[in-house]
Amino acid sequence: MKRLLPGIAAAFLLGVSTASAEALRVGTECTYHPFNYKTDDGTLTGYDVDVATEVGKRISADIEFVCQEWKGMIPALLAGKFDLIVASMSITEKRLKQIDFSGPYRVSIGQFVGNKDKGLKLFDDDGGVNVAGFEGVRIGLERATTYEEWLKVYVPDAEVAYYDNNESMYLDLAAGRVDAIMTNPMKAYLKFLSKEDGAGFEVVGPQIAEEKYFGIGVGIGLRKGHDELKGRINEALEGMTNDGSLTEFGMRYFPFTIHPQEWKGMS
Repeated sequence: MKRLLPGIAAAFLLGVSTASAEALRVGTECTYHPFNYKTDDGTLTGYDVDVATEVGKRISADIEFVCQEWKGMIPALLAGKFDLIVASMSITEKRLKQIDFSGPYRVSIGQFVGNKDKGLKLFDDDGGVNVAGFEGVRIGLERATTYEEWLKVYVPDAEVAYYDNNESMYLDLAAGRVDAIMTNPMKAYLKFLSKEDGAGFEVVGPQIAEEKYFGIGVGIGLRKGHDELKGRINEALEGMTNDGSLTEFGMRYFPFTIHPQEWKGMS
């Protein structure tokens, strides 16, 4: 076998050792605290970001985050603006008609939060919806969410104030312009109930986890037909569920775990 010249051998070895890793662009909102948001110095962080970064490490992929408004998230994925959605997106039947999902890395539930002094009775003692209890109650909802879909089915005549973001909704709840809101209880705890402004407020009724509206949890979205990539992502998430990584990530932002305690893969 002929010997390679020193320069050629060095170039060959350099090429082998520096082969570029798979590059994946990840779409996220960049404004949804504490799941994906920017710190004062512009650093992108949050639970979704932690999860996406760790998945990248485990599947040997370089992750590049792309900030995207929520309402255009799925269209942007389908248009090829990015390869994955890691943005606290619930896995629902409606969305599965458009895109694929990994198994869940976070639970997806809804809950009402209201003023303690209102004595709200939105649910019966057995947890069923008390439609009469919504009469005269103004409910705050963020637009285009699973919470909005749920309320339209169960209390179609409810008086609703719609918001384009959580911040305005919480401000109106604190100011008494709405009597209650329906939202993510994790977000409600961290953003409002654990703060001074939330002292006079409480969760109202049970946590709502109907899969028809909220899905089986929050997953990583990707275009259909990428089964091999989905399989590698699921393998990474299963490992993160079992080795305590998801527990560690959740406890950075909450005093409780926020992921399914047993791995639930997606076929």
